[in-house]
Amino acid sequence: MIGTNDKFVITGLAGRKTLSGRIGVGGAKNAILKVLAASILFRDGFSASNVPMIEDVAQMLNLLKELGGQVKALGPHLYELKADSFNNFTLASDLSKKLRASIVLTGPLLARFGEVHFPFPGGCIIGKRPIDLFLDGFKKMGAQITETDGLFIVKAPNAKLKGAEIFFKKQSVTVTETFLMAAVLATGKTILKNCAFEPEIESLGEFLIKCGAKIKGLGTSTLEIEGGELLSGSGQEYVTVPDRIEAGSFIILGALAATDLTVENCRPDHLDSLINLLRETGVELEVGDSWVRVKNLQPEKQFTAVDIKTHEYPGFPTDLQAPLSIFLTQAVGQSFIFETIFEGRLNYLEALNRLGAKTKILDAHRAIVDGPTPLSGHEIESPDLRAGLAYVLAAVIAYGQSVVHNVKYIDRGYEQIEKRLRAIGVKIERIVGNKDDLCLS
Repeated sequence: MIGTNDKFVITGLAGRKTLSGRIGVGGAKNAILKVLAASILFRDGFSASNVPMIEDVAQMLNLLKELGGQVKALGPHLYELKADSFNNFTLASDLSKKLRASIVLTGPLLARFGEVHFPFPGGCIIGKRPIDLFLDGFKKMGAQITETDGLFIVKAPNAKLKGAEIFFKKQSVTVTETFLMAAVLATGKTILKNCAFEPEIESLGEFLIKCGAKIKGLGTSTLEIEGGELLSGSGQEYVTVPDRIEAGSFIILGALAATDLTVENCRPDHLDSLINLLRETGVELEVGDSWVRVKNLQPEKQFTAVDIKTHEYPGFPTDLQAPLSIFLTQAVGQSFIFETIFEGRLNYLEALNRLGAKTKILDAHRAIVDGPTPLSGHEIESPDLRAGLAYVLAAVIAYGQSVVHNVKYIDRGYEQIEKRLRAIGVKIERIVGNKDDLCLS
């Protein structure tokens, strides 16, 4: 069960680097959510392993059940999905508004049923997230759209989308994945241009190809999809790729507070931008095929400030911008942050100043951080998933005790984070609040 009012109480390390050991990385939230949505494209079903036990996955599984899908837990991190019973194309408003990723269900539903009803999606409040790219793309594939009482109603003539050439005016992971899935069942060929090419997209596409989809161009900005019949996942298992954002967060924690920390079960080749940036500041890293080791052989060594600019993959991930800002508060000099993806995502920096950080928000996309500055324990509220984890990192290195509220946001993307952090030496406890009715089972 997931607590809605849980909080973390963290006793900081007072700037010392004492953490050590090994910490594993779970399956990628941004990969499994899209593969779960893709189950709508199947005539039968498939199994999924290395599934992270997080709130967003629980929300997506509940959405699939509402649509008539069958979900069965076969064991820890292992699920079976059956798609032959899907019978509903309306996304439940209460669940959809809690989960931004619910929007990706619109593509498969429209492709399978020729119709989808959905509300404006929810999730973390981190700036404007317009859905015009989705609506414009559906129109190009022949769909007609109306909006009534906050509900979008999208219908394809003769219950079938048509292949089309679509140029995305802005690279977007979610848009790319939505139309990749929609095109799998459309009539004719679809060409998607200016696509995002995050590893999670390639992972999704490779699995769909194994199950019968005809897709070309994975890993590039242009995808070609030849539409066909429902896919078959008989005997197929999707193995969720490691979460590169979780891995990056742990690597940053190691740089901040560890003597010797190995981040295991990850894909370092998905983290080139972070690894190279940290090395530029002076962090010592060893990199293997599936692990990254952070070694602070000189605990008193100071790291140098560095500028960051978020960018679509393979650039620096926007989801690591907040965790890295904690590192920048301890680096020598002034760092410049340019957040190019989301407007207003820098607002969390204001709360960091109450802990002793010296940050200044210049506008909706730019900020500066001066360091190094010691941080002091404080009560602080998580505004979203990534900033919430950043606050945990800040509390770990601070002097004194901190209380991090709104743990529900952190639970959206990090499985049993307090248990894993305790195993490497963090003094963190979860104080349980009220429970809601979501359960990962």
